[in-house]
Amino acid sequence: MQPLECGRCGGRVQVEKYSWQHTSVQWTAASRAGCAELRGAGGGSAGSCGALRESIRRAALDGLITVPDPDGEGKEEEEGAR
Repeated sequence: MQPLECGRCGGRVQVEKYSWQHTSVQWTAASRAGCAELRGAGGGSAGSCGALRESIRRAALDGLITVPDPDGEGKEEEEGAR
């Protein structure tokens, strides 16, 4: 897993990209408590935050997070969303 900071709230999480489509995120109690989207959703168990999702996408496209996808499958779609 690799550390990443959310571009909106600055919360730090651990991220693992298994492919362009599959991502695992480990939240700390502090990052979960500091996330406005999670607080707004009542701290939902899904742990989903659009701002963090975008931070992960950008970090992957910029090469800051490793994406083990030797064929590049899915990257073109992500780059098109830039």
